[in-house]
Amino acid sequence: MSLDVLETLMAASLVLLLGRQILVRVRVLRTYSIPEPVAGGLLVALLAFALRSLFHIEVRFDTALQTPLMFAFFATIGLNADLAALKSGGRAMVVFLGVVAGLLIMQDALGIALAWALGQERILGLLGASVTLSGGHGTGAAWAKVFAERHGLAAATEIAIACATFGLILGGLIGGPVARFLITRHHLVPKHEPGIAAGATGFEEPKAVRTVTPGAVIETVALIAVCLAVGSALASRTNGTVFELPAFVWVLFVGVVLRNVLALRGWYTVSELAVSMLGNVSLSLFLAIALMSLRLWDLASLALPLLVILAIQAIAMAGYAMFVTFRVMGRNYDAAVLAAGHCGFGLGATPTAIANMQAITERFGPSHLAFLVVPMVGAFFIDIANAIVIKLFLLLPIYR
Repeated sequence: MSLDVLETLMAASLVLLLGRQILVRVRVLRTYSIPEPVAGGLLVALLAFALRSLFHIEVRFDTALQTPLMFAFFATIGLNADLAALKSGGRAMVVFLGVVAGLLIMQDALGIALAWALGQERILGLLGASVTLSGGHGTGAAWAKVFAERHGLAAATEIAIACATFGLILGGLIGGPVARFLITRHHLVPKHEPGIAAGATGFEEPKAVRTVTPGAVIETVALIAVCLAVGSALASRTNGTVFELPAFVWVLFVGVVLRNVLALRGWYTVSELAVSMLGNVSLSLFLAIALMSLRLWDLASLALPLLVILAIQAIAMAGYAMFVTFRVMGRNYDAAVLAAGHCGFGLGATPTAIANMQAITERFGPSHLAFLVVPMVGAFFIDIANAIVIKLFLLLPIYR
């Protein structure tokens, strides 16, 4: 059974509505702040898995819109990035980047150690670490090619995609419970910041009512289109050079430059309400398509040693978020929300991190700092840091 692009878009919209109804009716999911796209998307993925296993019916979704939606989401993050505001969170961003780098090192060291303990190739442990977990599907697929060609790892690409899929699921499931545990255990409440709260209506409040004109929406769509076109062109031009970065990073970077140059020159003021509205729509639809189209049978086919490695990595991520991220970032409410976001992109992807934080702040209150720091670190700096850490681990003489 194959669904075309429009049918897949319709299904993604219904998945979001389904997720909302599931959370209304299933208290435990609401209590632990599971995001709507995760609840609805995973249910559909499980149904597809059951159809394939029991009745040999495979449902295929056309995911052509998935990448443009992801790029549009990152474009809105860039267009929402006021450099003056980023400067106010500069110290926290630097500290959080250090925390993130520590996780990358821990994931790779743990993956290699577990592979050795389980009698597997060390390179397999590295693939089941920051390459696919903090790196996601794109980074995993790129490095899998290197592992296959230079280190002889059979089926590296298939393993990478399966590991990244596993991480995406767990990243969306453990972030909420981790933050809820920290908030309730330490009796944390949001800081009252009158100067910030009035303007905190972007990704922090996805369900806020926004007064946006059609003209502002059209202008914002044009800005997003520029970000996608220029960012993709830059990614293509820098491919294979020292400046090579994933395309979505270039899209985000173009958004930051575009917003701040236009404002600095006095040519145009970006409509943050329109940007946040379109960003939240892109985020929700991207996650719905990504999760409902998961090939869960690929996870079922993973060898036991790799499943053990990934399960321990997920437990380690939760522990790191609670005992390192939370403590280093201040042991307050913002730190708890940051921990939820860290679980999201430490195992999955930045969109998952944003969805985790939205689910938490909707229930417990806003966290301006978390939504200032996580998008930039999780979408931009982590790819640079991850590439450096992976290359350093590949220099170790343990793979020969």
